[in-house]
Amino acid sequence: MSVEAIGLVGITTLLILLALRVPVAFAMFLVGFVGIWTVRGWDAAMGLLGSETFTIASSPELVVVPLFILMGNVATATGMSRQLFDAAYAMVGHIRGGLASATVIGCGGFAALSGSSVASALTMGKVSLSEMERFKYDPRLSTGVVAAGGTLGILIPPSTGFVIFAILTEQSIGRLFLAGVLPGLLLLAMFMLTVSIICFFRPSAGPRGPVTSWEEKRRAIGGALPILAVIVTTIGGIYGGLFSPVEAAGVGAGLVIIYGLIKRRLSLADFWQAARSSIVTTATVMLILIAAHVMNPFIALSHLPTYVGETLVGLDLPVLGILGLMLMVYLVLGCFLEGFAMLVLTLPIFFPVVLELGIDPIWFGVLVVLTLEMGLISPPVGINVFIVKSVAPKVSLADIFRGVAPFWLAMFVTLIILIAFPQISLVLPNTMFN
Repeated sequence: MSVEAIGLVGITTLLILLALRVPVAFAMFLVGFVGIWTVRGWDAAMGLLGSETFTIASSPELVVVPLFILMGNVATATGMSRQLFDAAYAMVGHIRGGLASATVIGCGGFAALSGSSVASALTMGKVSLSEMERFKYDPRLSTGVVAAGGTLGILIPPSTGFVIFAILTEQSIGRLFLAGVLPGLLLLAMFMLTVSIICFFRPSAGPRGPVTSWEEKRRAIGGALPILAVIVTTIGGIYGGLFSPVEAAGVGAGLVIIYGLIKRRLSLADFWQAARSSIVTTATVMLILIAAHVMNPFIALSHLPTYVGETLVGLDLPVLGILGLMLMVYLVLGCFLEGFAMLVLTLPIFFPVVLELGIDPIWFGVLVVLTLEMGLISPPVGINVFIVKSVAPKVSLADIFRGVAPFWLAMFVTLIILIAFPQISLVLPNTMFN
């Protein structure tokens, strides 16, 4: 059997294992190890397993992952997410769909603390769904906006999606973080526009909330200032060259902990729980990255990247046409695979083509992460939809999927805008590093 055939068998086996709900890391470990064993022998497979495990586990760049995750978990424990929602609610809650728009703003702000789409959807769902139910919001709008708003967690920095993309492609984490800022804000604005359009055509879907006084607005915004200060310090510090991403993560986590202690909102039990949750999440990410570095050499040895690259180039399409084909693959895979699995499976094949065609790798990273977000709310897997279902058990999955459909279209429009205007993604990283 040729190495190309062995590679195809390996990819097919991986897809079958993932369809059977085998954890992503274990499926990649198994396929990568057995594949290298088949192509190069037992000694090569064992040697790679030992070396890559140590190399990735000792990578200093990955310290950013547990620190930013800890920052988000401590922020949740101290009630900062609630303060952020209250501030947004005080400003826009009185307009039609205001609670839904406040949820989007809250998701965006919390995303800048946690870097996790699942955490954003879960946290803001607990905060906002009961309020929207109290004001008789259409369940499709309320659950749809939470599921969609949570996806901002993987685009607005800090983002574990960008960290994994950076490690797999050897790109700058700092540049990717900055590249996600303006696209993240654009997507947040598109979600709010979507809410407004829905409520314009169906006013009953998002009734007006109570009007708040200027004093109430002032107090609510004052309560959110510590969160905004942490966000500006971490992201602004990276942009200004004051911190590396790792240092920014440490500063951010430290500031959130200090805030919790000063306000007496962070007990030892709360901190212990936040730390444990951070360790579990970090271990999951690390296992996936280690497994990816076992899987990727097997894919390279199978010559599949070369074959796919030659095929795409041989189609004689313009660069944007080939880019569109690759993104279409991500959109289709997003209906069936978890985001990190897609990155590990496709980047070793697509990224050499991206470099050969002269596509900016940072811009490509933003486009890929956005398509991963779309997978988070695409049926039948749509993990954010199931997260929202756990918070709103009375709403059917079918209604939640119908509720996220307009927001999926908003994400698709945002993707088209980012393709048409690459500078939206590149202006911040280019002004920082040039």
